[in-house]
Amino acid sequence: MQAQENAATPMMEQPVVDIEATTEAEARDALLPALLPNPGGEVIVDATDTAKSDEMRGLLAAIRRLESIVEEETVALTTGKKVDFDDFSARKSRSMLEFVRLMRARMHLGAEIEITEEIQRLRERLERNRSVLEMHYDAVREVATIIVKAVKDAESDGTYTGRATQGGK
Repeated sequence: MQAQENAATPMMEQPVVDIEATTEAEARDALLPALLPNPGGEVIVDATDTAKSDEMRGLLAAIRRLESIVEEETVALTTGKKVDFDDFSARKSRSMLEFVRLMRARMHLGAEIEITEEIQRLRERLERNRSVLEMHYDAVREVATIIVKAVKDAESDGTYTGRATQGGK
């Protein structure tokens, strides 16, 4: 514990080529300073970069899990496979909760290009899923209306229907 408290945060230490010290020909060919590998052995990585990288990987994994569940449901609906709506609903809810919690905790990652692109792709898949679900529910509603009408017609003997009487009676 004490060793951890006294340990300094490792930083990326790599020599940078000094452009001013190069010859004129080399200066024309050199576009940017080049980072050279540390010839002493180990690569030292900044701890904050590692933490940010871990946060990004975790958030990206959560987005991709949610995207996978949404896409699985969409494919099942469009191919006519049997769909367990309770299962998909529970899985999407858990995954969405995980995503929302991670985003709240890591709002600073919202500006990262990779995160933004993944969220945009998730948004597109969610919109497609919503559209397919809406179409499915409209079809179910229409079939249910037809069934209800058929059952009412089959049970009715015509006594209470609004049929016009013959001869004014």
